[in-house]
Amino acid sequence: MADNVRERDLVLAPNEFAFILDETKGNVIAYVGPHKTSLANTDRPVIFEEPTRRFRRCSLEESITPFPYAEEGWYVVLENPAREGDEEHAKSGPNTLVRLILGRKVNIPGPATFPLWPGQVARVVRGHLLRSNQYLLVQVYNEEAARENWGRAVIKPQKAEGADEDVKREVPELTLGKLLLIKGTEISFYIPPTGIEVLPDEQGSFVRDAATLERLEYCILLDEDGNKRYIEGPDVVFPEPTECFVEKSGVRKFKAIELNEISGIYLKVIAPYQDTDGTERKVGEELFLTGRDQMIYFPRPEHALIRYGDQRTELTYAVAVPAGQARYVLNRLTGDITLQEGPCMFLPDPRKQVLITRVLSPNECDLFYPNNQAVMEYNIRLSGRPGGGGQLREKAKMISSAPLAKREDSAEGLVADDFTRSQRFTPPRTITLDTAYDGAVTINVWTGYAVMVVSKTGARRVVVGPKSVFLQYDETLEAFELSTGTPKVDDHCLRTAYLRVLNNKVSDLIQGETRDLCRVSLLLSYRVNFEGPPEQWFNVENYVKFLTDHLRSILRSTMKQHGIEEFYSKAIQVVRDAILGPPQGRTGRLFAENGMRVYDVDVLDVQLGDAAIAEMLTEAQHQAVRQAISLAEEQRNLEATQRGEEIRQQIEALRFETTRKHLNIQGEEVAGHLALELTRIAATAQQEGERLKAQEARQGQLNSLLQSELSRSKQQRDQELDFERQLMEQRLQELRAEVDGLVSRAQAVSPDLVAALQSFSDQHLAERVARSMSPLAMLGGKSVADVFSQLLKGSPLEGAVQRWGERQAPEKSV
Repeated sequence: MADNVRERDLVLAPNEFAFILDETKGNVIAYVGPHKTSLANTDRPVIFEEPTRRFRRCSLEESITPFPYAEEGWYVVLENPAREGDEEHAKSGPNTLVRLILGRKVNIPGPATFPLWPGQVARVVRGHLLRSNQYLLVQVYNEEAARENWGRAVIKPQKAEGADEDVKREVPELTLGKLLLIKGTEISFYIPPTGIEVLPDEQGSFVRDAATLERLEYCILLDEDGNKRYIEGPDVVFPEPTECFVEKSGVRKFKAIELNEISGIYLKVIAPYQDTDGTERKVGEELFLTGRDQMIYFPRPEHALIRYGDQRTELTYAVAVPAGQARYVLNRLTGDITLQEGPCMFLPDPRKQVLITRVLSPNECDLFYPNNQAVMEYNIRLSGRPGGGGQLREKAKMISSAPLAKREDSAEGLVADDFTRSQRFTPPRTITLDTAYDGAVTINVWTGYAVMVVSKTGARRVVVGPKSVFLQYDETLEAFELSTGTPKVDDHCLRTAYLRVLNNKVSDLIQGETRDLCRVSLLLSYRVNFEGPPEQWFNVENYVKFLTDHLRSILRSTMKQHGIEEFYSKAIQVVRDAILGPPQGRTGRLFAENGMRVYDVDVLDVQLGDAAIAEMLTEAQHQAVRQAISLAEEQRNLEATQRGEEIRQQIEALRFETTRKHLNIQGEEVAGHLALELTRIAATAQQEGERLKAQEARQGQLNSLLQSELSRSKQQRDQELDFERQLMEQRLQELRAEVDGLVSRAQAVSPDLVAALQSFSDQHLAERVARSMSPLAMLGGKSVADVFSQLLKGSPLEGAVQRWGERQAPEKSV
């Protein structure tokens, strides 16, 4: 019983209050401590719930509530304040309900604490401290109270003391619902006055962070009217009350776009403006900015980025076109397709240029790249035909569905300019170019080959190798067919686009009949070149069939003009003369229709249709060969004999010449001795004359004596000289006689002398033969001379035998 009594006692300490409901009258009494009272059975403790705005019955302990308490730097937001004239706050003890201004709010800055009347709600809020890059967003909820209490706001400016009065005096236009911005660059501490409330952000925080932009950074502010503001750093950006930051993946600061000569950005003008250089830009105009225009690009509200499909980046990059490759470029405005050849870094202008890939049909793949299975499979996949393209489409699907990479939050630690040096070697940046199938269709024409390129407009051009050619998008290769097999037939033609124009070889098997109706098969190989204007080389679709048919007709006609023996023995010559012309000035056979010239022909085999005739011709050839060998051997013997005789004659002539030269040398030697002696005699005579003159000069009286002596001496000398001269002439005559004798003896070696010597040798031989044939003569009853004469009759030995017989006859008679 005592516990029940104690539970009905309400004891309130200082700074506590409680609400008690009188169930008999419906009044709610506010008890404020310090106070103690006993509750009647009709009294029920209650509390006022803020969400429902209703009184809820509760226990006595739960109904006891502490006063709202705001320290310095805090403030109380009180809802439903008491009317003027009534008690503003309940006093200690029981307090009956006063009239409240429902729906009204007042801001009471701290320090403050007070009990609440039944129906009042109080929220204690901390005063708002702002840094220079923070701000508050406040709203006017009671314009009259805001004007009246504007000067009562607690404001601490960032500047010197006394500036807060200026801030308070600057009363802006206050209307209900108007949003105001309290910037941290101006105010460091703020408590709003009555009529103004601070709006929290999505996370419930009252203080908002401005955007601090560094260099090469920018942010976008979107206003309620749809306009955007682009602000470049470095700066601290405070949005206007009606603006909000545009965010992407939770990030509201963005890096400026770096451009270079091989990258660009595709834009559309959505509002007219004027460039810095004075160029007027109209709505709808498209721009393509590259590094040549500006290296750093900051977006502006008049620009809108243009993207295609699942393009993940804002930039358009250049395409590497290596040397020997090209890319197809489509002009979006005119529809023309051009070739961009390498080496270059090609940056297409997306306003009018689009890179395209040409898809080859299976027939074109087989024609352009024979037996290249990789090219065939790639083009089948690219065209999306059944059995191909699945991997490419799946890969494209994976790329398009891949999530975009999220921007990382700011990392903790020191953020400043620094140099990072790795402890290991960092290899240079490398890229792998695999553009085998991305570029234009490339045709490599080999040495000795040619192709004809045909466009859909009818234009034709011939490309002669060695050369690489890029096909325009509407160009293809002219195809032709070649007969195959030996002999050449049209059953299985080879379809190709590559024409062999140098050192081409075409083989064929020709069957025909000779004049005597013998069948002959010729296996031939033609050597073919193409001459003249290249455009006419492709005038004949099947040049192999054209060539073989014409030459078959010529050779069959030629075979009809020869017998089998004649043709078989001269088959190669007949064939070459018929096709290439006569040997003198042979130029080959020219086909004016397509510039094809057969400059040589090889006869690989000649076969006869009748085996018996072939055997007969073979035997005849063998016999002719044997006869030729025999004649050649006899001819060699004749030539050896003739050569031996010529050598002997040359030996004798050389000996005669040697003797003649020897005699000439001796004559010259004698003449030299004679001249020497004459010179000596002349010198002696001159010496004697000089001596005599001297004696005559000394002894004039002896002149006559000496003159006579000299005359005698001269006569004696003249006689001696005449004698020696006669001896010399006699010796010269003897030498001439010897020389003439030798000459006459050499000339005597004539055919008659040779015949005589031969006759002499023949007689000697005949004597020996006669002695050997004596027994034979005795058996026949005839003499040896008769037998031998009859045997050698008509031969060169016949005369020798007769002379021998005549010489033997006198001997026998004796």
